[in-house]
Amino acid sequence: MPVLLVECPDQRGLVHAISGVLLRHDCNVVGNQEFVDAASGRFYMRTEFDGPQAVEVDGKVDGVGERIVSETQAALPAGARVRLARPGPKRIVVLASREHHCLGDLLIRHQFGGIQARIEAVLSNHAELGDLVAKFGVPFHHVPAEGMDRAAHEAAVSAILEPIGPEFLVLAKYMRVLSPAFVARYPSRIINIHHSFLPAFIGARPYHQAFQRGVKVIGATAHLVTDDLDAGPILVQQVIPVDHTHAAEDLVRAGRDVEQFVLAQALRLVFEDRVFLAGNRTVIFD
Repeated sequence: MPVLLVECPDQRGLVHAISGVLLRHDCNVVGNQEFVDAASGRFYMRTEFDGPQAVEVDGKVDGVGERIVSETQAALPAGARVRLARPGPKRIVVLASREHHCLGDLLIRHQFGGIQARIEAVLSNHAELGDLVAKFGVPFHHVPAEGMDRAAHEAAVSAILEPIGPEFLVLAKYMRVLSPAFVARYPSRIINIHHSFLPAFIGARPYHQAFQRGVKVIGATAHLVTDDLDAGPILVQQVIPVDHTHAAEDLVRAGRDVEQFVLAQALRLVFEDRVFLAGNRTVIFD
């Protein structure tokens, strides 16, 4: 179903103007969500609609869809951003290192249609996960980083990614820091998952550090990647309670479960075009 996405300065009559364009094209609104950010004075709207005329042909927006976008743009104040979400699954590449839990969960969901995406390849700086990926018939690329500086390694990674042309990169516990130059090639299109302790318990064995500190909740954060390490716009967070009966390994197992769930939820929201950026914040219509 077509989804119209609108962001613009707030003013009276916006919903009327947008729905009026759809009405003129004999379209019917079947789902609508809107929000005004009082701090910035920005209006956000996500509208699902159908109608007698196709606006999608072979996974692309056709002439009717283009007219809906252009007429909506003209009906809104200057600075408006209007687009029709591209129909169909998003094309993604998953980057991983040694930990299998998030990658394995995504491969299973992908196998059974559980995510609105097509995994074009998995790329890793370690070889251990190659056998797992092979079981799902997904191409696996091992790009070792030993003996290479970050620029040289990213050049090798980019040489694989460029022919694929993914719409999004998913960092499924990819334990490499990406350079600003690399991130700039995929603006707001790299999704990361990590434990929610940050900025506490930085570095290796964070759950063991948390155990030593006696934490009472553990969780995970999925976010869009920016130049600021692990500080990009947040997509999904979740925490679960723990107590003194949980050993360090119990925290590790529970943390992995939360990371899998949070990453999958974040991908659903992004791939269903439910996320708007508002500076370093997100507006999400679930």
